[in-house]
Amino acid sequence: MAAGFSRKSASIGRWKGDRHAVATSQVAMAAMLHRVHATVFVVELDGDIAFVEGGQASLGTDDGDGLPLIAIAPSGPASRLGDPLFAQSHGLRLNYVAGAMAGGIASVELVETMARGGMLRMYGAAGLDLATVEAALVRLSTNLLDRPWGTNLIHSPYEPELERGIADLYLRRGVRRISASAYLDLTLPLLRYRLHGLHRAADGTVIAPNRVLAKISRVEVAEKFLKPAPEPLLRALVEAGDLDPEAARLAENLPVASDLIVEADSGGHTDNRPALTLLPTMIGLRDRIAIEQGYLDPPRIGAAGGIGTPHAAAAAFAMGAAFVVTGTVNQACLEAGTSDTVRAMLADAGQADVAMAPAADMFEMGVELQVLRRGTLFPMRARKLWDLYRANPSLEAIADDERGKLERTIFRASTDDIWSQTRAFWDGRDPTQVQRAEADPKHRMALCFRWYLGQASRWANAGIADRKPDYQIWCGPAIGAFNEWTRDTFLEAWQDRRAVPVALNLMHGAAVLGRAASLRTQGVVIPPALIDTRPRPIGELEEFAL
Repeated sequence: MAAGFSRKSASIGRWKGDRHAVATSQVAMAAMLHRVHATVFVVELDGDIAFVEGGQASLGTDDGDGLPLIAIAPSGPASRLGDPLFAQSHGLRLNYVAGAMAGGIASVELVETMARGGMLRMYGAAGLDLATVEAALVRLSTNLLDRPWGTNLIHSPYEPELERGIADLYLRRGVRRISASAYLDLTLPLLRYRLHGLHRAADGTVIAPNRVLAKISRVEVAEKFLKPAPEPLLRALVEAGDLDPEAARLAENLPVASDLIVEADSGGHTDNRPALTLLPTMIGLRDRIAIEQGYLDPPRIGAAGGIGTPHAAAAAFAMGAAFVVTGTVNQACLEAGTSDTVRAMLADAGQADVAMAPAADMFEMGVELQVLRRGTLFPMRARKLWDLYRANPSLEAIADDERGKLERTIFRASTDDIWSQTRAFWDGRDPTQVQRAEADPKHRMALCFRWYLGQASRWANAGIADRKPDYQIWCGPAIGAFNEWTRDTFLEAWQDRRAVPVALNLMHGAAVLGRAASLRTQGVVIPPALIDTRPRPIGELEEFAL
């Protein structure tokens, strides 16, 4: 038997063809394994395992003619990974979605380059003002025409008017896909977007023009998105004139989410759930509800969080994911709407260089998000603000020495100056927040602390040098695995990282691993040297017919 190979099964048939095409060297066999478009036959030649493309295979025969057939690795290009209906529904080449990292980190440039590469990219609208988001939508609609793209709608429990305004903007601009994130419950703006334009086609099919890809990590929330909208909310929309009564009736058998993004241990808002338990649970939940509701087109389930290597992507697809979603690895790319300083910091990060810290948008609720710890003091300083908030009824109640440290090291200004800046911001965005703060000193303290938490991500994205110790960089452990995977390759340096080559290599590597797994299930364990998923330039990937 060839070095490194093991065989656990007898032949399954015979292979006939040109014996000169049979490869016995590991280099040649590795090349065949990576040509994912071609079927590879595993045969026995002179007592050794060998690979060959082409020829004819006869299963269940042993007539002595030809070579013993040991196993078959069928054609399995990256375009076949996941659910073909997801790709068909969204007009994609690959079942790959680049997530909507907030604050414009998922930039217009990222959306455009991914869409042109046949993948779905969601614009990071969360945290941006209406004018900025609208300008991005105009550019994307103009430049991408019919290519697939979407944008983000984030749950804003403390700014309901902003959520409503963004949803209205999407309807006015004809946005057809949104990534709904951080939702704890369904809201009227979200449902108004999803159900807008709902109608019945001539053949009786219910048509929902607007798609909602809901990013979820909790079963109780997923159930709300997998089921139709509750009747009280439908009634409220009808009474407000935001939904036609006929559309409300059609909505009674339509899931709120067209697709579900199952978010495991990710950057930003996350529950740090393990994908190995979360994804199968959500798929099972979807299947149960689909049977109960009699869905003809149930929501597809995708995997997010921790997707930073081909092995992670392959594992997600093997567990039944219809598509994969990446986040942190895209922030490390040149097209991301962040600074070179952040890209360099991410390139140095390991899997353990992350920490949880209070979130700006849900600070008072104690909600946390995952951020980079290495090279920044933000996690520690953000935690200090949370401790002060819990322990004190107002800014004035904070002990003098503690308030002095706060003003010198975190705010770098007096609390009065910070409140002045914070008040000016909310006067222009939502004056009711100022009114509430003037009546409630603890809310005033919360808004001032949220000033720091909000600015920390903006300082990072803009690369403000003297604020580097305060950079808030949303990041999951996937970045460490990604850096290990790209080490000593053309993607190691942050200056060379671009989103499309990263995506194509993740998907091609996952396809190669899938072929190797199929051989293992047939009793052939191949040596590690034949499975090389290191990143390759796009030109080389094209030779493998990605």
